[in-house]
Amino acid sequence: MLSHHQIAAATRIGMLTRERDTAAACAEALHTLARALPQDAATVIGLDPLTGAHVQVAGIGYTPEISAALAAEFVETPWFRNVVTQPLPPSISEDSASDTAEERFRNGWFYAERVRPAGFRDGMTGALRHHGRYVGLVHLSTERAGAYDTEARHLLASVMPALAAIADPTAWTGELHELPGTAAAALATTDGVIDLPGRTRPRVLEDDAFRTLLRAFDTTHGERLRLLWPVGRDWCRVVLHRHGHGFGVLRQAVLVHETPTGLPYGLSPRELEVLTRAAMGQTNHAIAQGLFLSPRTVHSHVEHMLRKTGTASRAEATALAVRDGLLRPAPEDLAHFVERHPDGC
Repeated sequence: MLSHHQIAAATRIGMLTRERDTAAACAEALHTLARALPQDAATVIGLDPLTGAHVQVAGIGYTPEISAALAAEFVETPWFRNVVTQPLPPSISEDSASDTAEERFRNGWFYAERVRPAGFRDGMTGALRHHGRYVGLVHLSTERAGAYDTEARHLLASVMPALAAIADPTAWTGELHELPGTAAAALATTDGVIDLPGRTRPRVLEDDAFRTLLRAFDTTHGERLRLLWPVGRDWCRVVLHRHGHGFGVLRQAVLVHETPTGLPYGLSPRELEVLTRAAMGQTNHAIAQGLFLSPRTVHSHVEHMLRKTGTASRAEATALAVRDGLLRPAPEDLAHFVERHPDGC
């Protein structure tokens, strides 16, 4: 029967699933778990969704060497395969009776070379899955032999879904950035694209010109950029967000999401270009030179732009463009339009 402390710990870990700082929430979950299960050390290992590598998200009590071994070496052992196929997290003290002496973890090299020299006599490992996807591991270790019996294994199993939700680096991306329900979205890094559960990959990420703009956004260190971008014969509203959550490469990722749209106010693609340059403060003459048009043609585009947007002046039109993201900037123009923290960082 569960104790009051165990019930309280399980409840608290469940509440942590709403936290947005993955590493901090995992660390608090481990400290909370220590009030429900014996442990001298614990770690949550996350699966990097881009590289497939296992990396420590949070840990207490393990030396850096043991933490590194649990993240990199343990997943290459036969005991890892045992962990991901067992309905309950296996423990050292409850090796299966059907296992041969060679199959038992405490008779294997990892226990002999990594775990026992660190002073641990019992340990328990569970595979974390979120919405059916494997997202990492939780390890507990203690110096007490025979600490993790069947009851302890069941207790750990009961909180593993919550631990998985906390450790999944893409679990709350949509809510973090208040994505529209129908928006295509993905996380883009310098090394590749991370698809998000339940979301289609934005089509703009297939466009070489857009990827150039994305790299330029990354160098601005801005927080957000809203713009319009053509995809084939269609147009999309596109938003770039600095992600800044999760662990490892995800903290440097940029969230890209797109929603199909027509060009607002019936603007033409050329009028959108003129509006973007006007929002940069360029004169009609400078716009004409930049777009290889005559000043008379630019003047006509400006007049059409004002009439279509219902604005009374060039300044009002450009304010509307910046406010609503009615922009088609070039990579070298992003400094004019990226949104930053109020403190300028």
